[in-house]
Amino acid sequence: MAMDITFDKVGFSYSAGTPFENRALYDVNLNIPDGSYTALIGHTGSGKSTVTQHLNALLKPTEGTVTIGDRVITAKSNNKNLKALRKKVGIVFQFPESQLFEETIAKDIAFGPMNFGVSKEDAMAIVKRVLPLVGLDESFMERSPFDLSGGQMRRVAIAGVLAMEPEVLVLDEPTAGLDPAGRREIMNMFYQLHVDKGLTIVLVTHQMNDVATYANHVIIMEKGTVVKMGPPAEIFQDAEWLQQKQLGLPSALAFLDKLSKKTGIDFGEERPLRTEQLASVLIAKVNENKVPDQAVPGKAGELHA
Repeated sequence: MAMDITFDKVGFSYSAGTPFENRALYDVNLNIPDGSYTALIGHTGSGKSTVTQHLNALLKPTEGTVTIGDRVITAKSNNKNLKALRKKVGIVFQFPESQLFEETIAKDIAFGPMNFGVSKEDAMAIVKRVLPLVGLDESFMERSPFDLSGGQMRRVAIAGVLAMEPEVLVLDEPTAGLDPAGRREIMNMFYQLHVDKGLTIVLVTHQMNDVATYANHVIIMEKGTVVKMGPPAEIFQDAEWLQQKQLGLPSALAFLDKLSKKTGIDFGEERPLRTEQLASVLIAKVNENKVPDQAVPGKAGELHA
């Protein structure tokens, strides 16, 4: 069963029908294709987190419909029938390690499956299966999660979500607070899960390099609604529009635009989103003998400027 997620004319208000009503979403229409790696971007307050909580029916739309696989969620949907859906869509919130609470790593990871009726024996088998997915081994099972480094604690928390065997994994700023090396490790880990397990990934992020590197589908939100949706190459085509929306560019593309303005060189319609694509564009231009050597950075590190 395909797990496409579709929002059709979705509106949502917190405290609807009370004097404290706060409208968070307006006429949201979006599609997250099954098997995609979708990036959800926009400023703080744009509605990203509210959309995220609709993806597994933590919130139900005030108006419109959210379709998750074969389930149609409306304002009138019965909460009692949504438990199975929440198993299929796992959410990794910011700083998920703050939700660890059990005395051992094994118990913490097994908590979710056992809460859904899985036997202790089967839950422990799941623990052994998911630990390697997050770069940990069985020697961690009896350790306390609170004896680990911050990065390891985050991996344990992510393993707890994976133990539910979701088909969709929603990541809300999953690398917040990590150093650059930790960020790369975590992002590469999620990408491998996407490739190896066929997981649909929804990444909520401010990191445009992550969008360019990993995503194949992008949704941009502003003031509670969707303002653009499409593949990264299309989304990042219009640098002027992105600047108007105060959204950044991937560093490779920002570098090329800066280089073009500084040197007056026309690099054509090529819009490199990643460093290796940028290098190819620069090398091709050098080989055409149309760019002076000094216009091309001599150190690979400068490509990230």
